[in-house]
Amino acid sequence: MQLRLDGRAALITGGSKGLGLAIAKAFAGAGGRVAIVARDAGQLAKAEAEIKAAAPEARIAAIPADISTAEGCESAFTAAEKAFGQVDILVNNAGTSQRGPFLEVSDALWQNDLDLKLFAAIRLGRLVWPGMQARRWGRIINVLNTGAKAPPAEGAPTAVTRAAGMALTKVQANEGAKHNILVNALLVGLIDSDQHRRRHAASGTNESYEEWLAKLGASLAMGRYGRPEEFAATALFLCSEGGGYIAGTAINVDGGRSPVV
Repeated sequence: MQLRLDGRAALITGGSKGLGLAIAKAFAGAGGRVAIVARDAGQLAKAEAEIKAAAPEARIAAIPADISTAEGCESAFTAAEKAFGQVDILVNNAGTSQRGPFLEVSDALWQNDLDLKLFAAIRLGRLVWPGMQARRWGRIINVLNTGAKAPPAEGAPTAVTRAAGMALTKVQANEGAKHNILVNALLVGLIDSDQHRRRHAASGTNESYEEWLAKLGASLAMGRYGRPEEFAATALFLCSEGGGYIAGTAINVDGGRSPVV
């Protein structure tokens, strides 16, 4: 099966690094037009160059915006629509893994997490929805993590916000299906990402990143961490015609690690 996005335009938040960048590369390689959104203009420029090196014919728009605000969401959507005329695919990928003991999570931390992960997905969903409905074609992917299904101790605020994102996915899917707007969630397990590279740098270990990651992955069911390209391939399938009858699902991309299916 060939997974193609020819003629489709995608808006990917958190698209300058890690999983977002991997998804952008996969979409561009499949013929899609891709708008990547992040706050750091310098990192966006690097990501744009990296995507173009992998897919020289692709049309890419690098959009600096802070989507934790309503103004940032509006700015990102307007820029993407100006670049490509429409937005057919929305990937809500931006986020961090803020977590700690319940009593130590401040109101400010709760609010920041909700603004970046939940309200950004709500606001961007409202912006892209009318065009998708008018064209009778749309795909939305909410990138969450497996804590949405199995929240761990000291998992707040991120597990709570992600669980809300899973509920949002189901609401959107039930309303969007009749318009051929298919909404799904992808739940991240332990996958090689920029976040893990920061943790390695902060650990003070003498091991190389590859050695460190291999040691952590040895205890997992598959004996290794996932690769960003594997996660991106799942997103590509859902947004292609191959995923044309999948809606309202929350798919674990975790190598079998989650205790909940």
